[in-house]
Amino acid sequence: MAGPLVVALRIGDARLAERAAAVLTDVPGLRLAAGGEPADLLLTAPGIGTPENGETVRDGEASLTAREAEVLALLAEGASNKQIARRLGISVHTAKFHVGQVLDKLDAPGRAGAVAHAARRGVIHL
Repeated sequence: MAGPLVVALRIGDARLAERAAAVLTDVPGLRLAAGGEPADLLLTAPGIGTPENGETVRDGEASLTAREAEVLALLAEGASNKQIARRLGISVHTAKFHVGQVLDKLDAPGRAGAVAHAARRGVIHL
């Protein structure tokens, strides 16, 4: 099995960066990149060279938000919407919404397709 998804943060507000790091530290399948370390995914805050919606753009495609990356990691584990909701402390409706966003952003027809596509793009490592 490949290692965790390495996530780098580029957030100008130090307090927001600390909060984001604290949330991401305990996400299964994710690891925060050390300073200068190459990352699989870059998360930025709005206003730091990103579109207004806060998503980064890489190779002409929208990247996933931190929550969508969490959902994708759980999809890779085979979690259902109900399991995702429980693990993330959100409603099943919200979990379903996030899954839909991941499928849309990865242009995938289904959950397995999203995981496979993300693995091919290097967004996650299986």
